[in-house]
Amino acid sequence: MTCASCVARVERKLNRLDGVAATVNLPLESAHVVLSADVTDQDLVDAVESAGYEARVTRRRTADGAAADDAGPGAEDAAGPGAAPGDGYRGDDLLRRLRVSAVLTVPVLLLSMVPGLSFPGSEWLVAALALPVVVWGAWPFHAAAFRAARHASSTMDTLVSIGVVAATLWSLWVLVAGVVRPAEHGMGPAVYFEVGAVVTTFLLAGRYAEHRSRRRAGDALRALLSLGAKDAERIALGPDGTPLRVPDGGWRTTAVPVAALQVGDVFAVRPGGTVATDGTVVEGVSALDTSLVTGEPVPVDVSAGDDVVGGTVSMSGHLLVRATRVGEDTMLARIGRLVAQAQTGKAPVARLADRISAVFVPVVLVLAVLTLAGWLAVTGDVEAAFTAAVAVLIIACPCALGLATPTAILVGTGRGAQLGVLIRGPEILESTRRVDTVVLDKTGTVTEGRMRVVDVWSPDRSPAMAGVGHSAADDANHLTNAPEVLRYAAAVEALSEHPIARAVAAAGRAAADPDPETPLEVTGFVAHPGGGVEGLVRRAHAGLTPDGALNTRRVLVGRPDWLAEQGVTVSAEVRSAVGQQEKAGATAVAVAWNGAAGGVIALRDPAKATSAEAVAELTGLGLRPYLLTGDSAGAARVAAEAVGIPQEDVISRVLPADKAAVVARLQAEGRTVAMVGDGVNDAAALATADLGLAMGTGTDVAIEAGDITLVRGDLRAAASAVRLSRKTLRVIKQNLFWAFAYNVAALPLAAAGLLSPMIAGGTMAASSVLVVANSLRLRRAG
Repeated sequence: MTCASCVARVERKLNRLDGVAATVNLPLESAHVVLSADVTDQDLVDAVESAGYEARVTRRRTADGAAADDAGPGAEDAAGPGAAPGDGYRGDDLLRRLRVSAVLTVPVLLLSMVPGLSFPGSEWLVAALALPVVVWGAWPFHAAAFRAARHASSTMDTLVSIGVVAATLWSLWVLVAGVVRPAEHGMGPAVYFEVGAVVTTFLLAGRYAEHRSRRRAGDALRALLSLGAKDAERIALGPDGTPLRVPDGGWRTTAVPVAALQVGDVFAVRPGGTVATDGTVVEGVSALDTSLVTGEPVPVDVSAGDDVVGGTVSMSGHLLVRATRVGEDTMLARIGRLVAQAQTGKAPVARLADRISAVFVPVVLVLAVLTLAGWLAVTGDVEAAFTAAVAVLIIACPCALGLATPTAILVGTGRGAQLGVLIRGPEILESTRRVDTVVLDKTGTVTEGRMRVVDVWSPDRSPAMAGVGHSAADDANHLTNAPEVLRYAAAVEALSEHPIARAVAAAGRAAADPDPETPLEVTGFVAHPGGGVEGLVRRAHAGLTPDGALNTRRVLVGRPDWLAEQGVTVSAEVRSAVGQQEKAGATAVAVAWNGAAGGVIALRDPAKATSAEAVAELTGLGLRPYLLTGDSAGAARVAAEAVGIPQEDVISRVLPADKAAVVARLQAEGRTVAMVGDGVNDAAALATADLGLAMGTGTDVAIEAGDITLVRGDLRAAASAVRLSRKTLRVIKQNLFWAFAYNVAALPLAAAGLLSPMIAGGTMAASSVLVVANSLRLRRAG
């Protein structure tokens, strides 16, 4: 395919089939076909062939995203992402024809245009040099025009072929029949072999430049998809599913292609190796380079129980990983599908170009005939009439029009994949332009989505303890704590699996122990669901008390009421401290030993370090941010203050089912709403919003409901997505403007005889390269 007219014809043929909705992409030379009826692969191929092209179905998937081998409702992709079928051969063929044509065209141009170089009979040499160019060199244009004509259609190649053939046949007739009018400056017959040769060479150069630009436009995605592992080191498993060892203690392994891995297989990842597929770490500790998927340069520490993504690289340790997703279900494959789907679709603004292109070629053919007839009627000058008509045919080729939208989308979505922003479809670009309000889910989007100790209080208000995992500024603002409270609470909580217990234990591990040589030991641990935990805590090697008993303390951590039920004295001061923390939206537990409550630990889901910057960027883009949460008003207020959202734009205590209603209410107020969320409870709101942005660290349901996926889980990516989408749409409009302006301005000049066919061919090729070059500026966007 070469122009928007080709796209329109193929789409028209496919969409005539019952149950078929097809979108054709020019740069990728591919079609994305959604089926609502039982249509076979052969039916689709026959429809494309009836339009004059060859095709093959490369992938068929069911509506739930699973691969499908049989015909039936599903989806088709007629090309892999980022490259058209036969791309390599086509590029080589174009380059070969371009080189030969250029070598032959140079002497043709010199002999025809430079008076001092011509000689009697030189026109015969010019004809001999030009004929291979206009026949063999221009054969791709002639073949495409012939295929279109067989189906009673026309394309850009029709204009090129008719123009080149007309110039050549006119010249041969003049030369052979002897109908010669001496040219100015004493030159030979007024023949136009150089027109056909130069136009062909210009167009081949433009077509080859377009080809290379298309390849560059898909480079980001091809590089992304090629980074996945090719082979895996599979571990043999015993009957109970545990990995087997060989006599020397090593694992019993077999090298297999990644495609051979099945869900449940265990494979090894050596230091410096690539994780073969998505899975869960069974054994080992390592730092993973996840920049392939998240765009973040900082390695992520993983150990047993952590999920890993295929394509990431183990930078240090050795891992055993149990596969949880393979083949088309992996994160990397999902990224490829989302990007390819976005690149194959069309923005609404592109539909205008398609509608115009569908009638453009026939109109130009009529205009060329009218130009020829008009010149003959007014001047009677056959040569001038012929020259003007050929110039009209050549300069009107709508290749720039056909490339204006898809090249920008191709580059923009590829750049988005590099930035960790996956745009589901090009129609999303229009939605992004209109958005004026952004609703932010709190937990997991603005905040970290996990509890963390933010304050430790004791009645004596002892100095802040350093080393709870915060910066000095955080300590000064939030921590007025007693080291003993945190140390004893963390020792007991380390034996519990409760989220609050894990947060307290993590804070205790990060705190500095004044006596690391004799760590705390816990015995007699008991968990009381809904109440708290207790245990006997002693220092290692602490010896016995003077009366011969173990030197231990009974430590309890939990709600004040539960502590009282256990016979612990809970002072009014402790109860007041717990109440103040809970009023501010924090979760608070009291810590007791020696029969009395001696401190309070406050936990909160803190704002991500980058959320305040992200909110400022969104505001700078003209968006009004709202904070939406099911948490208490106190927790919502603290989170909003941390990121810079005004209190009047905070909506708290919203049930999951009501989040979509809040979005709908804002829309009813005349706002165009974007929603950013990460959980299952956000899916309805994401689907309801005019633009849904799903955090890639969230649930699959949320990701499927969103229009844009932010792979990194960093709210700043939302601002990057808005900037990239708006810039892509701006480039599309620039491309369409220049493509239309070029034709509108040049056609009258050509019809008036003010442009020679050679200049017309050169400017037409230049316009296509200009459009593609403008689109390539998006490679630096974001």
